[in-house]
Amino acid sequence: MQTTGEGGTITVRVRTFAMLRKALPAEEDLVLPAGSNLGDLLDQLTARCPGAADLIFAPEGGLRRYINILKNGRNIHFSGGLETPLEDGDTVAIFPPAGGG
Repeated sequence: MQTTGEGGTITVRVRTFAMLRKALPAEEDLVLPAGSNLGDLLDQLTARCPGAADLIFAPEGGLRRYINILKNGRNIHFSGGLETPLEDGDTVAIFPPAGGG
């Protein structure tokens, strides 16, 4: 995976888990414009996967409280939220709430 230069593209691996797989692929590589952030990735992903936006985004805007997103194993809550910048070769994991009892 390599950036194609200024104004080029990046490739980011996206992994989803549990009930999110009803609307999203379990794993795929997305090609985005260089300089994209996590919000851009989610916009592209949800635009082509019917029902995905309802699972990830709250009606009032922003992420649903129970959705956890990790970039390279680190929660985006600590790296800028939806403004978290993405780089070529990053892995983004999207988790629904943990279940069990």
